[in-house]
Amino acid sequence: MTASNTILTDGFGRRHNYLRISLLEKCNLRCTYCMPADGIALSPKASLMTADEIFGIAQTFAQNGVDKIRLTGGEPLLRKDFPEIVSKLATLDVSLSVTTNGILIDRHIDVLRQFKIKKINLSLDTLISSKFQAVTLRNQFEKVIDNLHMLLNNDFQVKVNVVLIKGFNDNEIVDFVKLTQFLPISVRFIEFMPFAGNEWDRSKMVSQQEILSLVGNVFAEDEIQKLEDEKNFTSRNYKIKDFQGDFGIISSITNPFCDSCNRIRLTADGKIKNCLFSNSETDLLTPFRNGESIENLISESIQNKKKVRAGMSGINEINDPVLHSDNRSMIAIGG
Repeated sequence: MTASNTILTDGFGRRHNYLRISLLEKCNLRCTYCMPADGIALSPKASLMTADEIFGIAQTFAQNGVDKIRLTGGEPLLRKDFPEIVSKLATLDVSLSVTTNGILIDRHIDVLRQFKIKKINLSLDTLISSKFQAVTLRNQFEKVIDNLHMLLNNDFQVKVNVVLIKGFNDNEIVDFVKLTQFLPISVRFIEFMPFAGNEWDRSKMVSQQEILSLVGNVFAEDEIQKLEDEKNFTSRNYKIKDFQGDFGIISSITNPFCDSCNRIRLTADGKIKNCLFSNSETDLLTPFRNGESIENLISESIQNKKKVRAGMSGINEINDPVLHSDNRSMIAIGG
């Protein structure tokens, strides 16, 4: 094993080659499962990574084995220097992708094409305009739908992320699956997860078993095809026979995929999180600004990674708010 592989390999033999970088904590939507009702205290601008700092820290990760970088937020396309950030990262030997709510896609599609960013994850939790406004507190449904079609018309690979909340959009699961008949998209149903301020409780969660049951009530067993799981998968994927697209289930709560986890998160203020559920963070930005090496800090964080969900191995621990309420809200972590 090379030295670079050692730095990004944890105590359970998992090698981390996938870095998710949050560009900022702001968003132009107010999704209730992501942002607390009373908002969050934003980090001072001076404490956020600049374009050069994002590149410099990402370069260190790339030199040590990271070959996939996803840009998240908040809403990453809100960064005024988004084109500059992308132009710098595009010089690294990595695959670049973006997670977005889709509202600003039309303004940035030329930049995405210029730097060959073809993989876009688009967040869309409902296919009903009034419900979209209810969950996001914004009237932008038509804009998102138009930009989704713009991406497809320009041959982008689009995954549509749907956070399921019982009583809100679980009755749209089949509608989303039917959408894949005509559109070459991958719909990914995501279990509602606990973060600071999002009023999570288990009763609001829609499990993998419930999703498949609802789909099975509409489509015949021989029409629902299980696709082969990708290496380091997060989504267990399925396809309806002869449909253009497919659908998957990200079941972080009821059926976690920690054994093959290869992901690291870098917050907008330059802190590494070795797990989405962990409240432990390591500051990389301060030593980087001081001209110090950050490799040992990265290695230490990776070595401290727990085997399952930051040590919350059972559903009873997930149900205990004490164990997850002191984590950041999702908008401050990065999607």
